[in-house]
Amino acid sequence: MVVCHDEVLMSNLMVRTKVAEGGRIVIPAKIREALDIRIGENVTLEVEDNELRIMTGREALRRLQTLARKHVPPGRSIVDEFLKERREEAARDE
Repeated sequence: MVVCHDEVLMSNLMVRTKVAEGGRIVIPAKIREALDIRIGENVTLEVEDNELRIMTGREALRRLQTLARKHVPPGRSIVDEFLKERREEAARDE
């Protein structure tokens, strides 16, 4: 299943490709489009359950934010707390 921007775009999309010299593979255009992978963009490769998975930085960030949200009570702003701590540190350093 290919998921992009919290919507299922394609289900069970499978494309065959060859591994070229140096271990290079081509990600077909329809997969790049579905995952919003841009030319020159860095991606993360992960092997899980004997499968190769490709993830954009945007998707990795989205997953981390979702995971972190589970540990932050509603109404609490980690960013505001971080900024407050930095201001307090800066005031002490003056």
